Amino acid sequence: MGRKPGWAGRFFEDFEIGDVYRHPLGRTVSEADNTWFTLLTMNTNQMHFNAPYAERSEVGRPLVVSTLTLAIAVGQSVTDLTQNAFANLGWDDIRLPHPVFAGDTLWSESLVREKRESGSRSHAGIVSVRTRSLNQHGAEVCSFRRTFYVYKRDAPQVDAFTESQTPFDED
Repeated sequence: MGRKPGWAGRFFEDFEIGDVYRHPLGRTVSEADNTWFTLLTMNTNQMHFNAPYAERSEVGRPLVVSTLTLAIAVGQSVTDLTQNAFANLGWDDIRLPHPVFAGDTLWSESLVREKRESGSRSHAGIVSVRTRSLNQHGAEVCSFRRTFYVYKRDAPQVDAFTESQTPFDED
């Protein structure tokens, strides 16, 4: 048995316009996730944490905070898109067409829409994707456009982090 390197993520050269990445990990949102995110972000809208209040609403129960839905979708995409990125440049056209509730499981996929060389950073390029998230029933709960800087394979910033800098012995 030999040692195998872990997934290192995609570099600028790996992205092709039209590629679709189905991000591999689904995420079930818990009531605790929603409560903690509400607290962390100082969101005081009772629709997210007060069940009797939310029962009087059109949906009849607490909603998951929309920015948590967005954060999960972005997080699900990191392994495929931005493991080698160094900056997000923007999120545009964010849509939340269907509510998310505690207990829903979210899945996301991203379509590469554009890519171009950076005019100011020869070691990187700019990639734009459209990401969408579906719940366990196939309803789209979130979509957005995201643009980010991503390193090229030979970028000196990437070369600085090698396996020799890990604490594992070379048995």
